Amino acid sequence: MQQLTKRWQVATRLRPEEASDLHGYHPVLAQILYNRGFRTHEEARRFLEAIPDGDTDPRGMLGITEAVDRILAAIAAGEKIAVYGDYDADGVTATALLTLALQSLGADVLGYIPNRFDEGYGLNNEALETLLDQGIRLVITVDCGIRSLEEAEHAKKIGLDLIISDHHHLGGELPEALAVINPKQPGDHYFEKELAGVGLAYKLAIALLQKFNPRGLQPTTMLDLVAVGTVADLAPLVGENRSLVRAGLEYIRRPQRQGLMSLIGAAGLSPEKISATDIGFGLGPRLNAAGRLDSAQASLNLLLTNDVFEAGQLAQQLEIQNRERQQITRDMQEHAEALALAENPDALVLIAVHPEYNPGVVGLAASRLTDRFYRPAIVAQRGAEFTRGSCRSIPEFHITHALDSCADLLEHHGGHAAAAGFTIQNDHLPEFIERMQAIAQKMLDGKDLRATLNADIELPLSELKPEILKHLAWLQPTGYSNPQAAFVSRELKVTKSRPVGKDGAHLKLTVTDGRITYDAIAFRQGHWQDQMPGRVDLLYNFELNEFNGRTTLQLNVRDLKASGAAD
Repeated sequence: MQQLTKRWQVATRLRPEEASDLHGYHPVLAQILYNRGFRTHEEARRFLEAIPDGDTDPRGMLGITEAVDRILAAIAAGEKIAVYGDYDADGVTATALLTLALQSLGADVLGYIPNRFDEGYGLNNEALETLLDQGIRLVITVDCGIRSLEEAEHAKKIGLDLIISDHHHLGGELPEALAVINPKQPGDHYFEKELAGVGLAYKLAIALLQKFNPRGLQPTTMLDLVAVGTVADLAPLVGENRSLVRAGLEYIRRPQRQGLMSLIGAAGLSPEKISATDIGFGLGPRLNAAGRLDSAQASLNLLLTNDVFEAGQLAQQLEIQNRERQQITRDMQEHAEALALAENPDALVLIAVHPEYNPGVVGLAASRLTDRFYRPAIVAQRGAEFTRGSCRSIPEFHITHALDSCADLLEHHGGHAAAAGFTIQNDHLPEFIERMQAIAQKMLDGKDLRATLNADIELPLSELKPEILKHLAWLQPTGYSNPQAAFVSRELKVTKSRPVGKDGAHLKLTVTDGRITYDAIAFRQGHWQDQMPGRVDLLYNFELNEFNGRTTLQLNVRDLKASGAAD
């Protein structure tokens, strides 16, 4: 199977009558706003100012009132409370946020993150019994638990009260808990359905502080954690998420949380210039690294500590683990690719299962396969009795729905449309693989499976003026569901090019249309060096590049093709 070419979908240039309701905006910005569904001046203003689309009072969310009453009763009675999170960046930030909020209310609270290798994802009965033995009487989940039916029943059986806060897709029924907080559940009319786990933890914290706040803690001071967890979890950066992340970035740029200050330093970033992209590629992976290779406790401790020396040591630990994680991911991706294609080179789902795979990195390897071949991918570690895997998918194939169709074979599963995880007994693995391929055959057969790259506007390179950047800044924070503006320029001459990076994987080039010249970087496209066309079309983001104290304009090339080739 060859790496596939990408399909370009370039928006049609706005006609004057279409742009009349967006008067006052720069023509390029007006085009981008129109492309994204903002057709009037008022719609555009609300988006650009990140104004949420509904009432953000958390008391409008199902389960919040019951949860607040039980938590405040526990605090008043001096009961021990556990905040039970997930081991990724969303779960860790959510655990830290709610733990800190409860501490400010005088609660006796423990932040608990399960160990990926010993306990697996989500609630487990052994952990619940351990917490009970430690005197815990109330467990609040964040970013997990919505499919933990048996575990919720076990908690009730042993005398633990359970509050579930989780943003993942629901299963066939809700767990039997004291309260369930998930805006996706039936009957919940809260307008924003796509909050991350840390976003739901923030909503619960606000509701608590609205009712009882003896120390006067301002909930907004926790928005730095909300921004990190939301971006790292690839939650859509539209609606309320966009509002929360934009506000959270302002707190990160003036960091008061010692752990984040140290993490920013370890990542080599400047606090005052932090963007959502920096979170996604810099802070998030480092917070995730601990849980992928060992225990996520180090990441949680980093976010909870006020000690500058402890924070520095923990940030360096995460930096070292992240570098190790990167190498493991590269090696696993190469092995998984060879294994999946050897098994079935024409498979519609790429599947690689091996006993030596690190279960903390299988999701990253699956993501690389999906990016490279535009197919759903499953990479899994086969243990003595169980196989634990991660899935990544494409818009044409809802991976969690596919897993739901195999639920009778699975011990546990859950996730989103594009990413999910599962645990299965080894004896059921062959049937599971056969069934997943059959589902994919039914859903994907006959479709032109190529990644589609959307471009907001096509313009000559000579029209790409530096002033455009200040208008593009209004689109921030950009990320999932609100990507950076993308441009297409055609018939460009490459005056210089050279491979850069490890093994020449990337390409540095200089392009011109005869009137203006720009430097460009094309990540993961070093293969063009030996087959560069005479003239090229580029699909790219326009950005500032800061290197060695010098700031220049740069094209960040997302795709390159010979001029004249079909989009």
